[in-house]
Amino acid sequence: MTPCFNWFEVVYYWMGLKMYDLVAGRHILHLSRYYSVQESIELFPTLARKGKDKSLRGTVVYYDGQMNDSRLNVGLACSAALAGAAVLNHAEVVSFLKDEGTERIIGARIRDKLSGQEFETYAKVVVNAAGPFCDSVRKMANKDAQAMICPSSGVHVVLPDYYSPEGMGLIVPKTKDGRVVFMLPWLGRTVAGTTDSNTSITALPEPHEDEIQFILDAICDYLNVKVRRTDVLSAWSGIRPLAMHPTAKNTESISRDHVVCEDYPGLVTITGGKWTTYRSMAEDAVNAAIKSGKLSPRNECITGNLRLVGGDGWESSSFTVLAQQYVRMKKTHGGKVVPGVMDTASAKHLSHAYGTLAERVATIAQNETLGKRLAHGYPYLEAEVAYCARNEYCESAIDFIARRSRLAFLDTDAAGRALPRIIEILAKEHNWDRSRQKQEMQKAREFLETFKSSKNAQFHDGKHQ
Repeated sequence: MTPCFNWFEVVYYWMGLKMYDLVAGRHILHLSRYYSVQESIELFPTLARKGKDKSLRGTVVYYDGQMNDSRLNVGLACSAALAGAAVLNHAEVVSFLKDEGTERIIGARIRDKLSGQEFETYAKVVVNAAGPFCDSVRKMANKDAQAMICPSSGVHVVLPDYYSPEGMGLIVPKTKDGRVVFMLPWLGRTVAGTTDSNTSITALPEPHEDEIQFILDAICDYLNVKVRRTDVLSAWSGIRPLAMHPTAKNTESISRDHVVCEDYPGLVTITGGKWTTYRSMAEDAVNAAIKSGKLSPRNECITGNLRLVGGDGWESSSFTVLAQQYVRMKKTHGGKVVPGVMDTASAKHLSHAYGTLAERVATIAQNETLGKRLAHGYPYLEAEVAYCARNEYCESAIDFIARRSRLAFLDTDAAGRALPRIIEILAKEHNWDRSRQKQEMQKAREFLETFKSSKNAQFHDGKHQ
């Protein structure tokens, strides 16, 4: 929903979004349309009728898709493994192996960060897809490599669900200082953002308090809800790898599109881009690798028809099978096993997160008495931790709370409360001793400190108290 505060805006956004519909062609989700003030308030009850010195004239609504990026990411890794890839997480490239005669890269020395062991592996082509870290990988090959990445920090905050109605978000294409602000329903809560500022590259970026206040300020102008800093369930910063071609003469060529290059023989780098175009990026990178290694593919690219693991045969009604055929067996504090209903929220969550593989998770919840919820108010089940440890390369507590589920990003404090049980289940799956469990708890707590929820934030003078 795009709020319009004068009739020019109504016409401007309506025409712009009709063009958007036209370009979408047969892939369109729904047609965009104009809603009057009264209709808009009914659809979005927290929308303010009056802004600063202006009154609402109506809204233009358009449709877009949404995904859970942690699930999509792990789904990609598992799909690759099914297609024959050897997948290794918690590992890093230490150095490249080069052909003594031609200096072409022919492999890499890799360190397993869990065991500390190092080994060498060979390849006809190495693809560097390290996101914001791709320059440090390029510098391993050539220490004088020109930087390609111009890192940008994007901060988001998560607020309770009542800030936005289910299925309807708010986007302001241009605020008074020219930025884009949005507020969207996401995984049962509301995510608001974003900022776009220069940053340094770090493994654990943290949001600054003034960036959080900026987002709260920006959405405050469009809502009739008192926007409070204490409502922030989680706030995090991510690094966008804005890229430019290494041969570019100036920084004006920095782009949100992706860049593919081979500036060192045997090393194809792909960087920039965004989730929306990830399949196109992969196709371009593989084509560049085929050319670099003079490879002979047996077929054309098949990504256009390739479904990810759990996608085949999935229907939006698949959750009903889980709700009807499974129970959540739970252990009480006294050790007694009691059956619990597989409620709609849990069934929908499992179906959306695991697709057709959700029944495997439901089976663990039923047969291994792992049917309890990990955190009050969230649909995540204990069974998911065991399933992810067995089938999705989940090797640490952080892996689960941030990279297999999105709990850390949705509610930092709920993730903190769930940690002891998550670590207990993982310890059983991976045979961890006491010291490893203690270490996991410490690492996860340090990780959660970088998420500035209202509990661990330093704010004294912010106006959104």
